Amino acid sequence: MRLSREKINHLSQMILKALLADDRVEYFLEDNEVRLEIVRVMQDEVKIEDDIDHAVRKTIGSYGRDIREGSAEWDVVYQRHYAEEFKKRRGINL
Repeated sequence: MRLSREKINHLSQMILKALLADDRVEYFLEDNEVRLEIVRVMQDEVKIEDDIDHAVRKTIGSYGRDIREGSAEWDVVYQRHYAEEFKKRRGINL
């Protein structure tokens, strides 16, 4: 999933607002420092997702036959390779 910078900033503000409203959460940084850390983590996650997507598309592109993106076959092959790549990089089964 692609998230624009604006969406990431918006989500970070919403997460920070939820943290501020929760009495169970305690932190010792300025609010903006916490928000920037949230942004950094989200950007790192988006980068990993992009890398996985790129690797999967490269694998599908290396097939000897053409599989048209958007077809049912492409979706099945994409999901299978995405799950494999996700597990390889994160150690988690989808």
